[in-house]
Amino acid sequence: MKKVFVCLYVNCLRHGSEAVLQAFQENPVADVEVIASVCQGQCNMGATVRVLPDNIWYCRVKPEDVTEIVQQHLKNGEPVDRLLHPRIHPRWN
Repeated sequence: MKKVFVCLYVNCLRHGSEAVLQAFQENPVADVEVIASVCQGQCNMGATVRVLPDNIWYCRVKPEDVTEIVQQHLKNGEPVDRLLHPRIHPRWN
């Protein structure tokens, strides 16, 4: 089962993470649990979303990004490249 952690700590809240959490809850996916999390240590990149066990980190997620994450990643297994955290998922080319 995949787990989607949406940070609801101070900085992420300031960047709209509560609305991001709500968007995930409004777009449920079978075998995916959406969890409101404490700080994930990426405060300067909020709103932060982490997908496990894939260990994919998304940054600066907006509510309007959630549909794309749900369709492309959670349903089709392909992370959304444009939202990947650049420090955790560096691009070499």
